[in-house]
Amino acid sequence: MKTNRRINRQSPAAAKAGKSRWLLKLVAVGLLLCGMYFGVSYLIGFARTLFPVKEVIFSGNRRLTGNELKVMMDLKGSESLVGLSGSELSAKLLKSPWVRTVSFRKDFPDRFIVRIEEAAPFALLEMKGRTFFVDDKGNLLEEIKGEAIPFLPIISGDPFKSKDAFLEAINLVKAMKQKGVTNIKDRIEIIVPRFGGAENISMQIDGTLIKVGQGEYEEKLARLLELEDEIIRRGIPVDYIDLRFANKVVVKPINEVVK
Repeated sequence: MKTNRRINRQSPAAAKAGKSRWLLKLVAVGLLLCGMYFGVSYLIGFARTLFPVKEVIFSGNRRLTGNELKVMMDLKGSESLVGLSGSELSAKLLKSPWVRTVSFRKDFPDRFIVRIEEAAPFALLEMKGRTFFVDDKGNLLEEIKGEAIPFLPIISGDPFKSKDAFLEAINLVKAMKQKGVTNIKDRIEIIVPRFGGAENISMQIDGTLIKVGQGEYEEKLARLLELEDEIIRRGIPVDYIDLRFANKVVVKPINEVVK
Protein backbone atom coordinates (compact mmCIF):
# COMPACT_ATOMS: atom_id res chain seq x y z
CA MET A 1 0.00 0.00 0.00
CA LYS A 2 1.44 3.36 -1.05
CA THR A 3 1.01 6.45 1.06
CA ASN A 4 1.06 9.73 -0.77
CA ARG A 5 2.92 12.33 1.35
CA ARG A 6 2.49 15.89 0.32
CA ILE A 7 5.44 18.11 0.99
CA ASN A 8 4.95 21.88 0.89
CA ARG A 9 7.95 23.57 -0.48
CA GLN A 10 8.35 27.31 -0.81
CA SER A 11 9.34 28.46 -4.22
CA PRO A 12 12.71 30.23 -4.58
CA ALA A 13 10.94 33.45 -5.51
CA ALA A 14 8.74 33.39 -2.40
CA ALA A 15 11.73 32.68 -0.14
CA LYS A 16 13.63 35.55 -1.68
CA ALA A 17 10.67 37.86 -1.19
CA GLY A 18 10.43 36.85 2.48
CA LYS A 19 14.10 37.59 3.06
CA SER A 20 13.70 40.93 1.37
CA ARG A 21 10.81 41.85 3.69
CA TRP A 22 12.88 40.97 6.80
CA LEU A 23 15.79 42.94 5.43
CA LEU A 24 13.56 45.95 4.82
CA LYS A 25 12.20 45.70 8.38
CA LEU A 26 15.72 45.57 9.83
CA VAL A 27 16.77 48.55 7.74
CA ALA A 28 13.66 50.46 8.84
CA VAL A 29 14.34 49.70 12.53
CA GLY A 30 17.98 50.70 12.08
CA LEU A 31 17.02 53.98 10.44
CA LEU A 32 14.48 54.64 13.19
CA LEU A 33 17.08 54.04 15.91
CA CYS A 34 19.62 56.20 14.11
CA GLY A 35 17.05 58.93 13.75
CA MET A 36 16.18 58.74 17.42
CA TYR A 37 19.88 58.83 18.39
CA PHE A 38 20.67 61.84 16.24
CA GLY A 39 17.46 63.52 17.29
CA VAL A 40 18.20 63.11 20.98
CA SER A 41 21.81 64.19 20.42
CA TYR A 42 20.60 67.28 18.63
CA LEU A 43 18.16 68.10 21.42
CA ILE A 44 20.85 67.63 24.08
CA GLY A 45 23.26 69.77 22.08
CA PHE A 46 20.61 72.42 21.61
CA ALA A 47 19.70 72.34 25.31
CA ARG A 48 23.33 72.90 26.19
CA THR A 49 23.28 76.16 24.28
CA LEU A 50 20.49 77.38 26.51
CA PHE A 51 20.97 79.04 29.91
CA PRO A 52 24.54 80.29 29.38
CA VAL A 53 26.42 80.82 32.65
CA LYS A 54 26.86 84.53 33.28
CA GLU A 55 27.95 84.39 36.91
CA VAL A 56 29.89 81.85 38.98
CA ILE A 57 29.61 82.47 42.73
CA PHE A 58 32.05 80.87 45.18
CA SER A 59 31.59 80.63 48.93
CA GLY A 60 33.70 79.13 51.71
CA ASN A 61 37.00 79.67 49.90
CA ARG A 62 39.64 81.63 51.79
CA ARG A 63 42.97 80.36 50.58
CA LEU A 64 41.96 79.73 46.98
CA THR A 65 40.72 82.66 44.88
CA GLY A 66 37.73 82.50 42.57
CA ASN A 67 40.00 82.77 39.52
CA GLU A 68 42.15 79.89 40.76
CA LEU A 69 39.04 77.76 41.27
CA LYS A 70 37.76 78.58 37.78
CA VAL A 71 41.07 77.47 36.30
CA MET A 72 40.93 74.25 38.29
CA MET A 73 37.38 73.63 37.06
CA ASP A 74 38.49 74.43 33.48
CA LEU A 75 35.67 76.93 32.98
CA LYS A 76 36.13 78.89 29.76
CA GLY A 77 33.16 81.23 30.02
CA SER A 78 31.02 79.61 27.33
CA GLU A 79 29.36 76.93 29.47
CA SER A 80 25.65 76.29 29.86
CA LEU A 81 24.00 75.44 33.17
CA VAL A 82 22.47 72.40 31.50
CA GLY A 83 25.83 71.06 30.35
CA LEU A 84 27.76 71.47 33.61
CA SER A 85 28.48 68.14 35.32
CA GLY A 86 28.82 68.27 39.10
CA SER A 87 30.69 64.97 39.31
CA GLU A 88 33.29 66.04 36.75
CA LEU A 89 33.81 69.42 38.38
CA SER A 90 34.07 67.84 41.84
CA ALA A 91 36.77 65.45 40.63
CA LYS A 92 38.79 68.37 39.30
CA LEU A 93 38.49 70.49 42.44
CA LEU A 94 39.18 67.65 44.86
CA LYS A 95 42.61 67.18 43.29
CA SER A 96 43.68 70.20 45.32
CA PRO A 97 44.69 69.35 48.92
CA TRP A 98 43.09 72.63 50.01
CA VAL A 99 39.61 71.47 48.90
CA ARG A 100 38.04 69.16 51.47
CA THR A 101 34.44 69.06 50.19
CA VAL A 102 32.53 70.78 47.39
CA SER A 103 28.88 71.13 46.36
CA PHE A 104 27.10 72.90 43.51
CA ARG A 105 23.77 74.54 42.83
CA LYS A 106 22.38 75.67 39.49
CA ASP A 107 20.44 78.87 39.93
CA PHE A 108 18.55 79.26 36.67
CA PRO A 109 18.67 81.05 34.36
CA ASP A 110 22.35 82.04 34.55
CA ARG A 111 24.05 81.58 37.95
CA PHE A 112 26.23 78.68 39.07
CA ILE A 113 26.93 78.50 42.81
CA VAL A 114 29.94 76.60 44.18
CA ARG A 115 30.30 75.94 47.91
CA ILE A 116 33.81 75.02 49.06
CA GLU A 117 35.00 73.63 52.39
CA GLU A 118 38.70 74.27 52.59
CA ALA A 119 41.28 72.54 54.73
CA ALA A 120 42.81 74.84 57.33
CA PRO A 121 46.52 75.11 58.18
CA PHE A 122 46.90 73.18 61.42
CA ALA A 123 50.66 72.98 61.88
CA LEU A 124 53.93 73.50 60.04
CA LEU A 125 56.05 70.63 58.82
CA GLU A 126 59.80 71.19 58.58
CA MET A 127 61.33 68.52 56.37
CA LYS A 128 64.75 68.56 54.73
CA GLY A 129 65.10 72.33 54.91
CA ARG A 130 61.61 73.00 53.52
CA THR A 131 58.47 74.16 55.32
CA PHE A 132 54.91 73.05 54.54
CA PHE A 133 51.43 73.73 55.81
CA VAL A 134 49.71 70.54 57.01
CA ASP A 135 46.07 70.04 58.01
CA ASP A 136 44.63 68.28 61.06
CA LYS A 137 44.81 64.93 59.23
CA GLY A 138 48.48 65.27 58.44
CA ASN A 139 47.98 66.04 54.74
CA LEU A 140 50.55 68.31 53.12
CA LEU A 141 48.75 71.39 51.82
CA GLU A 142 51.36 73.69 50.37
CA GLU A 143 55.02 74.59 50.65
CA ILE A 144 55.69 77.98 52.19
CA LYS A 145 57.90 80.10 49.96
CA GLY A 146 58.75 83.76 50.20
CA GLU A 147 56.11 84.68 52.75
CA ALA A 148 55.97 85.34 56.45
CA ILE A 149 55.63 82.10 58.41
CA PRO A 150 52.62 82.27 60.75
CA PHE A 151 52.79 81.11 64.34
CA LEU A 152 51.78 77.47 64.34
CA PRO A 153 53.23 74.45 66.13
CA ILE A 154 56.14 73.02 64.16
CA ILE A 155 56.59 69.32 63.47
CA SER A 156 60.14 68.36 62.50
CA GLY A 157 60.63 65.08 60.69
CA ASP A 158 59.84 63.05 57.61
CA PRO A 159 56.24 61.73 57.52
CA PHE A 160 57.12 59.46 54.61
CA LYS A 161 59.69 57.59 56.69
CA SER A 162 57.99 57.79 60.10
CA LYS A 163 54.28 57.83 59.26
CA ASP A 164 52.93 56.46 62.55
CA ALA A 165 55.10 58.78 64.64
CA PHE A 166 54.10 61.73 62.46
CA LEU A 167 50.38 61.02 62.98
CA GLU A 168 51.03 60.79 66.72
CA ALA A 169 52.66 64.22 66.50
CA ILE A 170 49.45 65.50 64.89
CA ASN A 171 47.48 64.06 67.83
CA LEU A 172 49.85 65.80 70.24
CA VAL A 173 49.23 69.13 68.52
CA LYS A 174 45.47 68.57 68.84
CA ALA A 175 45.84 67.96 72.57
CA MET A 176 48.01 71.07 72.95
CA LYS A 177 45.39 73.19 71.23
CA GLN A 178 42.61 71.75 73.38
CA LYS A 179 44.62 72.52 76.53
CA GLY A 180 45.41 76.04 75.32
CA VAL A 181 49.17 75.41 75.37
CA THR A 182 49.60 76.88 71.89
CA ASN A 183 48.12 80.17 73.10
CA ILE A 184 50.60 80.74 75.92
CA LYS A 185 53.88 79.60 74.36
CA ASP A 186 56.07 81.42 71.86
CA ARG A 187 57.60 78.46 70.04
CA ILE A 188 56.54 74.84 69.99
CA GLU A 189 58.49 72.26 68.02
CA ILE A 190 57.54 68.60 68.05
CA ILE A 191 60.35 66.28 67.02
CA VAL A 192 59.43 63.12 65.12
CA PRO A 193 62.16 60.53 65.78
CA ARG A 194 64.17 59.59 62.74
CA PHE A 195 64.76 56.15 64.20
CA GLY A 196 62.40 54.31 66.54
CA GLY A 197 58.69 54.72 66.99
CA ALA A 198 56.23 57.17 68.49
CA GLU A 199 57.40 56.28 71.99
CA ASN A 200 60.42 58.51 71.32
CA ILE A 201 58.47 61.67 70.43
CA SER A 202 59.81 64.77 72.13
CA MET A 203 59.30 68.51 71.84
CA GLN A 204 60.94 71.82 72.48
CA ILE A 205 58.76 74.45 74.17
CA ASP A 206 60.41 77.87 74.40
CA GLY A 207 63.80 76.18 74.48
CA THR A 208 63.01 73.46 77.04
CA LEU A 209 63.34 69.84 75.93
CA ILE A 210 60.37 67.69 76.93
CA LYS A 211 60.27 63.94 76.35
CA VAL A 212 56.64 63.07 75.66
CA GLY A 213 56.39 59.48 74.46
CA GLN A 214 53.20 58.08 72.95
CA GLY A 215 49.59 58.60 74.04
CA GLU A 216 47.77 60.13 77.01
CA TYR A 217 48.74 63.58 75.80
CA GLU A 218 46.09 65.57 77.67
CA GLU A 219 47.08 64.01 81.02
CA LYS A 220 50.78 64.57 80.33
CA LEU A 221 50.20 68.20 79.36
CA ALA A 222 48.14 68.79 82.49
CA ARG A 223 51.03 67.48 84.63
CA LEU A 224 53.48 69.64 82.67
CA LEU A 225 51.50 72.84 83.22
CA GLU A 226 51.26 72.15 86.96
CA LEU A 227 54.98 71.46 87.15
CA GLU A 228 56.02 74.61 85.25
CA ASP A 229 54.64 76.89 87.95
CA GLU A 230 56.71 75.04 90.57
CA ILE A 231 59.86 75.19 88.43
CA ILE A 232 59.44 78.93 87.89
CA ARG A 233 58.75 79.52 91.59
CA ARG A 234 61.90 77.65 92.62
CA GLY A 235 64.01 79.03 89.80
CA ILE A 236 65.30 75.59 88.79
CA PRO A 237 67.41 75.55 85.58
CA VAL A 238 66.07 72.57 83.61
CA ASP A 239 68.00 70.33 81.24
CA TYR A 240 64.89 68.36 80.23
CA ILE A 241 61.50 67.18 81.48
CA ASP A 242 60.37 63.57 81.02
CA LEU A 243 56.60 62.89 80.84
CA ARG A 244 56.81 59.28 79.72
CA PHE A 245 56.22 57.74 83.12
CA ALA A 246 52.72 57.08 84.44
CA ASN A 247 51.44 59.54 87.06
CA LYS A 248 54.76 61.31 87.53
CA VAL A 249 57.16 63.75 85.92
CA VAL A 250 60.94 63.51 85.91
CA VAL A 251 62.87 66.78 85.90
CA LYS A 252 66.58 66.74 85.03
CA PRO A 253 68.21 69.95 86.33
CA ILE A 254 71.17 71.48 84.57
CA ASN A 255 74.40 70.54 86.34
CA GLU A 256 76.07 73.78 87.25
CA VAL A 257 79.85 73.79 87.04
CA VAL A 258 81.42 75.69 89.94
CA LYS A 259 84.72 77.38 89.12
